[in-house]
Amino acid sequence: MPHQSIAPAHARIAATHEIPEAMRRDVGLLGELLGQVLTEYGSAGLLEDVEALRELTIAALEDPDGAVLAQAEELVASFSADRAKEVARAFTCYFLLANLAEEQHRIRTLRARDGEIPLQDQQPADSVAAAFAHLRDEVGQEEAERRLKELRFHPVLTAHPTEARRNAIAASVRRVGQLLDDRDDPRMGTGALAQNRRELLEEIDNMWRTAQLRVSSPSPLDEVRTALSVFDTSFSKVFTQAYRRMDDWLQGEAGGTEAPKAPAFIRLGSWIGGDRDGNPNVTASITRAAVAQAADRVLGDLEARARTVGLALTLDDRYTPPSDGLTALWGRQRQLSEELTDQAVQHSPREPHRQVLLAVAGRLAATRARDADLSYESPQELVADLKVVQDSLAAGGAKRAAYGDLQELIWQVETFGFHLAELEVRQHSKVHSQTLAWLQDPEGVEKTAVPGEEVIETFRAIASVQQRFGVDACRRYIVSFTQSAQNLADVYTLAEKALGGAEHAPVLDVIPLFETYEDLQNAPRILQEMLQNPAVQRRLEQTGRRLEVMLGYSDSAKDVGPVAATLALYEAQEKIAAWAVENGITLTQFHGRGGALGRGGGPANRAILAQPPHSVDLRFKVTEQGEVISARYGNPEIALRHIEQVAAATLMASAPSTERRNAEAARRFAPLAQQMDAVSRERFHGLVDAEGFAPWFAQVTPQDEVGLLAIGSRPAKRGLSVESLEDLRAIPWNFAWAQARINLTGWYGLGSALEAVGDLDQLRSAYADWPLFRALIDNIEMSLAKTDRRIAERYLRLGDRQDLAELVLEELDLTTKWVLAITDQSRLLEDHRVLGRAVELRNPYVDALSLLQLRALQALRTQDHDGVDVDDPRNLLLITLKGVAAGLQNTG
Repeated sequence: MPHQSIAPAHARIAATHEIPEAMRRDVGLLGELLGQVLTEYGSAGLLEDVEALRELTIAALEDPDGAVLAQAEELVASFSADRAKEVARAFTCYFLLANLAEEQHRIRTLRARDGEIPLQDQQPADSVAAAFAHLRDEVGQEEAERRLKELRFHPVLTAHPTEARRNAIAASVRRVGQLLDDRDDPRMGTGALAQNRRELLEEIDNMWRTAQLRVSSPSPLDEVRTALSVFDTSFSKVFTQAYRRMDDWLQGEAGGTEAPKAPAFIRLGSWIGGDRDGNPNVTASITRAAVAQAADRVLGDLEARARTVGLALTLDDRYTPPSDGLTALWGRQRQLSEELTDQAVQHSPREPHRQVLLAVAGRLAATRARDADLSYESPQELVADLKVVQDSLAAGGAKRAAYGDLQELIWQVETFGFHLAELEVRQHSKVHSQTLAWLQDPEGVEKTAVPGEEVIETFRAIASVQQRFGVDACRRYIVSFTQSAQNLADVYTLAEKALGGAEHAPVLDVIPLFETYEDLQNAPRILQEMLQNPAVQRRLEQTGRRLEVMLGYSDSAKDVGPVAATLALYEAQEKIAAWAVENGITLTQFHGRGGALGRGGGPANRAILAQPPHSVDLRFKVTEQGEVISARYGNPEIALRHIEQVAAATLMASAPSTERRNAEAARRFAPLAQQMDAVSRERFHGLVDAEGFAPWFAQVTPQDEVGLLAIGSRPAKRGLSVESLEDLRAIPWNFAWAQARINLTGWYGLGSALEAVGDLDQLRSAYADWPLFRALIDNIEMSLAKTDRRIAERYLRLGDRQDLAELVLEELDLTTKWVLAITDQSRLLEDHRVLGRAVELRNPYVDALSLLQLRALQALRTQDHDGVDVDDPRNLLLITLKGVAAGLQNTG
């Protein structure tokens, strides 16, 4: 008799959004195997309880009176403490498996599309080839190729704690994903499928038996190692694959036989081990260690690749004669080390290209080992050697060898250098001013009030990193809460004081971070004042007048709400871009986006195409964090698709037609934007500025408990308690509202703004013609779809402020009404078949976890904790936090 599955498709969802058969099969298989694991676990009645709760939450979707959901609550209340935790763990495991089934279907779809699309004709609209063709038609071939060479995508990994899974669980998920992918191989016979099923069972059983909660928070170096694992599984291969695909699209049949047209357009950054804003665990020694670990990883990878490529170059000098340049390079290598070159000759007689490249690999090994006699001084020196080999191969007629794997090695070096990811340092502006005051009067400032010595040591760490690994390994210094040009000048002053003068100070690109609504408004003035600083002027001369400015999405949305923040960010980008043009500056606007919709989340390519003229200008830099890193880059095929979409959008954003469309739409709908801004801000402040809002927020959401999750080295709040929103970081602010199934940070204020406008025809026209407005509405629609009013009401009852609860629910209803009217839909995500299907499939299972979480919160909120053991409800709560995060996916 087959084992019962905890995840059969139910009729209502199947009727609303048809589930593809292959995906249905995967979900059914994984659900069945999880059911078998739960049965074999031996906890009597566990699977039956899971099934009973699942069936009730599904049936509750069809019950407008709420009686069935009340039955589900009663069932949850009847569970013992241990059973409640077991059920929560079961649903969390299910979401981890359901995510894999959805991911596998995306991969399956991408593979099918690739098999149907010819190399150059009829490319998808969001492909690089289509974007380049569009650009070529508008600006001409020569200008399009020039712009292509300027293309830059710069993702920056951050350690913000939004990824709620343990590394052990994440590794198990990857292994299940690979086994699931193996089942798509048509060569698998009955025996292989049976073996695969047995291995899946074993892995799911391991996943079930692995504790879902970390015992302690990860250290910053743990976070570094987690990021480096993504390099191993994805970045090291995917980036060069993206270049190769682009080049094949651009060159057609000539791809791989001619000098590439595709540039190495990706640069990887990292804040992990460098972001010390509010994180006392990130020290100067951590920064040094973070860079050293990344450098060791990439140098090891480059050495292995160079050796692999070299061993394959078995070209005899009689058929592919070496060029004079190659012969000269070999001579220089002989001078450096006869031992190294003798080994190459011994292994490769009459194969000069192989000999040279094996010697290159040997020098990379020496660079990794810090052997000064043989080390490469810089990545540029290595690229120069590789291009000598490439030119010699091409001149000798071996063009495929010249522009095949060897070219991918060159791309690899150009992308990662010897440091893998440039470490960026971030610190709060107030810390710099306090440190300067401490230096001027050490006795007058309490030593405990400012980490002055650590701030000074940070600059020394940057200098030592640059000396060992090169300037590009760590030169960007971001100043949080930049509110004046003096905040930026303070950094240069501290660097000089730390190293004993300007001549010894490290090379720094000091980047202002404008985060609050007020700071965004003041940004152009601050930037203009910054230009008067001699240190800034010197650096602009050195970089060819290149400058970065960072824009924070999180705190601006927490200041004024999602609608006003979106409009303020657009206006700030528009003004900063105009300022850069006026001052002859090549500007990169760095977007501090998160995964949650209240932090700028949503599809990156759509956001790029909605930006003001000249604000992108072929350069897109963005933070990637938490679950977004694993979702976008964890699977190589999905990562490749994401990179292609971003590259295509970044090219398209520079097209005259795109810039003209966005500029005209902004002018046309300026009065609409002004009205929406004013009304949404007033509505938002009416809620968050209400007396007692902060403690009420902590009561109706698991805000305090989020800080107990051991998911990051950074504290969740700036002080010991949260008396106002200023004390709370943006990530737990978003995370807590998402956990409560309210998602308030993604939509609050929009409904009132649209109601005030009241003109549906105008709003539909804006949705059709104004990309920024369309992106705003679409993102809020997704946020609303993941909101559940029935569940939200239950969280709001945890507080004692009916007036605030009514404000939230009224705005929710108003926003939903207007979004449906503008998009002309009868239900949310009706026109988004794939996304709508995924959200509808997940919501009832998230409901089950939410009811379990509510049980825990009610116990924690109502118990007299004196002498009472709160471990059971607290542990249950922490398990559900992880499960809901897995179910909703973009919570951070």
